[in-house]
Amino acid sequence: MQQRQLSSHRGHPALSYVDFGGSGTPLLLLHGTFGRGAIFAELARGLVAHARVIAPDQRGHGLSDRTDGYAREDFVEDAAHLLRALGLGPAVVLGHSSGGVTAFQLATHHPDVVRALVIEDAGPLMRRPEIAHPVLDVRGWPASAPTKEELARQVAEAAGMADVGYFLQSAVRDEERGRWRFLFDWDDMMAVQEGNTGEWWADWLGSTCPALVLRGGGSTMLPADLAREMVDRRADTHLVSFPDAGHWIHDDDPAGVAAAVTEFLRRVG
Repeated sequence: MQQRQLSSHRGHPALSYVDFGGSGTPLLLLHGTFGRGAIFAELARGLVAHARVIAPDQRGHGLSDRTDGYAREDFVEDAAHLLRALGLGPAVVLGHSSGGVTAFQLATHHPDVVRALVIEDAGPLMRRPEIAHPVLDVRGWPASAPTKEELARQVAEAAGMADVGYFLQSAVRDEERGRWRFLFDWDDMMAVQEGNTGEWWADWLGSTCPALVLRGGGSTMLPADLAREMVDRRADTHLVSFPDAGHWIHDDDPAGVAAAVTEFLRRVG
């Protein structure tokens, strides 16, 4: 597992990415809002025997550059640029949450770099009323604290939720300042979420490559009826449900996700 950097180029920001290694089919992992490539570490361990696994920090996240633009097409163009620059296309692209929307938009607008899709708990309707809370209001949330534990406490208080582990995966210790801080800006994350809100049926139905949809049984981000409609309306698309998992299926059941993806990789070649 190595953190690498792709320099900025013709409007694309400098993009950091995790090279998990492995051999075989190129597999690009796209995280969701607030994430970073390294969140897939446990999942990648179950996949490197079957694929060459790469996971970028998308613009505004992790160690990649912040930018002025966080529109849907910005993320799509970055992913296409990364695959071409690394010579990895056509790749199987797995995207979680907003990364899932990027994945199927990439397949529609840049079909030459996508061999197949794995969509983790994301759908073509990212809006109300289909999704109760498509945007989490994170304005004014704490950016740093003296310790990781204190940062977690402050975020939990601001969020009104006990489990903030997903956010903390993007927290690092700033040795110069002696504080823990996030690798993203909360206002940027508002822009990312707002850019992901919408209706994307044309993009979901616009590609013809094989696709696998993964749904967490406890998640509210991909309702069961919407997941079934995604499969029914698109050829060569299959659904795997994880009844005991929430929105972050790769965290809740990494072995199960690895098994489902491995079987899919065998099928698509």
